[in-house]
Amino acid sequence: MFADEQQVQQRAQPVNEIFHQNNILSQEMYALETHKLSQDADKRPGMPSGARMPHQGAPMGPPGPPYGGSPSVRPGMPNTVMEPTRKRPASSQQVQQQQAAQNRARNAKRRKMADKILPQRPSKLKRKFSSFFKSLVIELDKDLYGPDNHLVEWHRTPTTQETDGFQVKRPGDVSVRCTLLLMLDYQPPQFKLDPRLARLLGIHTQTRSTIIQALWQYVKTNKLQDSHEKEYINCDKYFQQIFDCPRLKFSEIPQRLTNLLLPPDPIVINHVISVDPNDQKKTACYDIDVEVEDPLKGQMSSFLLSTANQQEIASLDNKIHETIESINQLKIQRDFMLSFSKDPKGYIQDWLKSQSRDLKVMTDVVGNPEEERRAEFYQQPWSQEAVNRYFYCKIQQRRQELEQALAVRNT
Repeated sequence: MFADEQQVQQRAQPVNEIFHQNNILSQEMYALETHKLSQDADKRPGMPSGARMPHQGAPMGPPGPPYGGSPSVRPGMPNTVMEPTRKRPASSQQVQQQQAAQNRARNAKRRKMADKILPQRPSKLKRKFSSFFKSLVIELDKDLYGPDNHLVEWHRTPTTQETDGFQVKRPGDVSVRCTLLLMLDYQPPQFKLDPRLARLLGIHTQTRSTIIQALWQYVKTNKLQDSHEKEYINCDKYFQQIFDCPRLKFSEIPQRLTNLLLPPDPIVINHVISVDPNDQKKTACYDIDVEVEDPLKGQMSSFLLSTANQQEIASLDNKIHETIESINQLKIQRDFMLSFSKDPKGYIQDWLKSQSRDLKVMTDVVGNPEEERRAEFYQQPWSQEAVNRYFYCKIQQRRQELEQALAVRNT
């Protein structure tokens, strides 16, 4: 066995020497080629001395660093995120953490941009339950609790402390029917309209300003405003039934509305307080629609009153004004072109008449220059009498001049 191994080693030694020599020769040839390429590059016209030709084709070496090739990705396989300190893919939890960090950074940037536009963020303070109501009345069974103890009332005062609820207790061992009356605190105040006015305007409960605006819209729609005296309204049959007059001034409407506006209806809830232990329905929930202030209202008012934004607002107003003016000019040009295309001759005649009237107003010209420049104007029956009067006036004028001259000579 040992002799055979020695013989194999002796036979393999020349082969190893041949491979070693070939490797040395290949390295020397590669060095010569590299040196020759660098010399050829130095000799190329337009290339600076010492510069090398840019590499073309696929990068040498295995894909990925340090050879610069892109790592090979098997088709259909997702790109895995590599940790900077390790040579293995990151876990899915770490990928989620990186994505969450990116989302937080993006949201922070958006909030920062929003703060530049609206510096004050809306208040997150929750309103108390009692802040939505002006008064609350609970009416219990009058026969059971008596005429003096069957009402529970709460009314808002300037010193009222807001609360999240009300708790009312009354002794008793029988079920009681109760009625809850909730009066909402409208800001600004709202009023219930007279039934006749409500049917006319289609409004049941609304603010005073909205009611007056609806009346003015009704007046404009039905053309009740007097054409000569703009401050008066000619009442139709519906207005006469409501205001009891054939004609009234618009400034009188707020005063006349006083008798037609009533307090708004309360919210009525009928409830049964059960003392039956088998009754599982101990709690009742009701949905009530209330009006809340727009959270952006305060921010917009502060934005409009801010001196830092006045210049920007003024520039935007100027742009709006210029845009409206350009729209009006384009509309005038469009109307001119459309009218001219439909009837060129008639439009030109109308346009000349209009220009003549304008010129007459501007120059204080008496008569009609457009008609006076035509021959037919002087062939009418009155022309002979006009000529006679003209000559008579001239003769009288000349006579006065001669008499004055003779009087001067005599003196």
